[in-house]
Amino acid sequence: MTQPQETEKEIRKKISALLESQLLAVLASQRHGQPYSSLIAFAHSKDLRHIYFVTPKATRKFINLISEPRVSLLVDSRSNTEVDFHQAEAVTIMGVVSEVGEDDLAACRSLYLTRHPYLEEFIHSPSTAFLQVTVRSYILVNNFQHVMELHMTDDHDIFA
Repeated sequence: MTQPQETEKEIRKKISALLESQLLAVLASQRHGQPYSSLIAFAHSKDLRHIYFVTPKATRKFINLISEPRVSLLVDSRSNTEVDFHQAEAVTIMGVVSEVGEDDLAACRSLYLTRHPYLEEFIHSPSTAFLQVTVRSYILVNNFQHVMELHMTDDHDIFA
């Protein structure tokens, strides 16, 4: 017996709930074909179209992002226990990074600081970049192997 497919609204709700429940994500960037993973504090837009984060400009991560803006992020609910095999959820987010423009910077900073008020000094430092991932797709996995996808654009294969 097959399980019924979730509606886009149900998938959006599950993704939003997972993103709301977590403060950190793993960002995967690359340079010259070599992947590099970083832990980042993030915020997301209500419509799920953007993920926001801040990074110092003098980092391998930032150099990678300038060189190759296609990225993925992993956000998950694991507790590092056996129950994770049946209860943890993980979402892979694929998209393209760019710096937040001046017109949107104040609103994006406010959204970010709502989740991370302890990072106010960091985000206003002249040595940091305030970045956004324009999300192309989400791949949500729960119950160890139940996969749901949400595509934000018609371009389903962004890494081709």
